[in-house]
Amino acid sequence: MTTLRRILFVCVHNAGRSQMAAGFARALGGDRVEVRSGGSEPGERINPVAVAAMAERGIDISGTVPQLLLTDDVRAADAVVTMGCGDACPVFPGKRYEDWALADPAGQDLATVRAIRDEIEDRIRSLLASLDVPVRASDRD
Repeated sequence: MTTLRRILFVCVHNAGRSQMAAGFARALGGDRVEVRSGGSEPGERINPVAVAAMAERGIDISGTVPQLLLTDDVRAADAVVTMGCGDACPVFPGKRYEDWALADPAGQDLATVRAIRDEIEDRIRSLLASLDVPVRASDRD
């Protein structure tokens, strides 16, 4: 039996990188992960270019809405992945933190966002493997 892992993805606006990461984690980890995402200053909507890039991978993030980062989400997570939120992210001793230096997809064209998306997917695969979460196959395999 696989233990349910809780992963939190955080970026400032919760409109691009963290939403793509959450989409991949849900798609690849399935029911073996509980995924949340949030931002220190949530945007008004998801980046439409990020939505388009994810749709190319068969992952629909169009229905997601940027959310405020909640301290309880950090407390409940097994792994917290930050993407450029700096000091706005709360830190709890004993939690696993990773800070992913990723380009911000805001204002970028689809080709640029595809490269960011692919880097996020690779990092998600590594993260899930490190948490002993079996990864579902994808069309990229």
